[in-house]
Amino acid sequence: MAERVWDRFLTEQDKGSLQHKEPKKIGFGQNPALLLIDLYRWVFGDKPEPLLEAIKTWPGSCGMAAWNALPYIQELLAKAREVDMPIIHVTGLDGVMLEHWSFRRDGGKRAAMTKEQLERMRRKFDIVDAVKPRPGETVLKKSSPSAFWGTPLVGHLNFLGIDTIIACGESTSGCVRASVVDGATNRMRMIVAEECVFDRHEACHAINLFDMNQKYADVLPLDEILAYLDAWRAERNRIGSNGNSSMEILRDLAVGEEFKGLR
Repeated sequence: MAERVWDRFLTEQDKGSLQHKEPKKIGFGQNPALLLIDLYRWVFGDKPEPLLEAIKTWPGSCGMAAWNALPYIQELLAKAREVDMPIIHVTGLDGVMLEHWSFRRDGGKRAAMTKEQLERMRRKFDIVDAVKPRPGETVLKKSSPSAFWGTPLVGHLNFLGIDTIIACGESTSGCVRASVVDGATNRMRMIVAEECVFDRHEACHAINLFDMNQKYADVLPLDEILAYLDAWRAERNRIGSNGNSSMEILRDLAVGEEFKGLR
């Protein structure tokens, strides 16, 4: 089995316990959507910089972890647009006299900020140009870690008949994890694109991926997700051409869990 990003953080006891547990995938469903979480300026800054340098001007920066993940996120987003699946961007809600979830850590700081710092704060929740939403793509704003809490996301997904959410963005240990747990709570099939999520802290990133993969989601390599999306498009096109609703293409390609005819 290929080494996973979390392997080097596991203890011998952790590894031993896994030997007694048969891995079971959640699997893909029939109607996926792409959820891009918090890909805003606050975590990228204006240019690629090592973390310890970047946080001098952008305190919320994830440093090079953010910039290194960006090409993979762009590839996933491009494929989602190519196959014409629903795309949902989520960013922070600010400027509406509603406190952000982390206000107790941030409180009182703005009064002492310079003009330059205030300008950065104004732009903090702007989605970066590399993954900028296009017309027709949904954009939601949230004031809490989860993309579900206090937003119309569940209603939107239900309206579209979505059963599978492919998640990417940041931070792995924070808003991605919170959204994945809430997605599972709402009985969605949660898929996390491993190369397309990132965190400020390497250990937090790895162990949270491990834990989500154990409990709430399938954490999968990007290539496997892209293969599923190609197969999903082929099946959808075949249904459109002959009305056949079978899932033989996905079965033949062994994408996702063993087909059980379940939504």
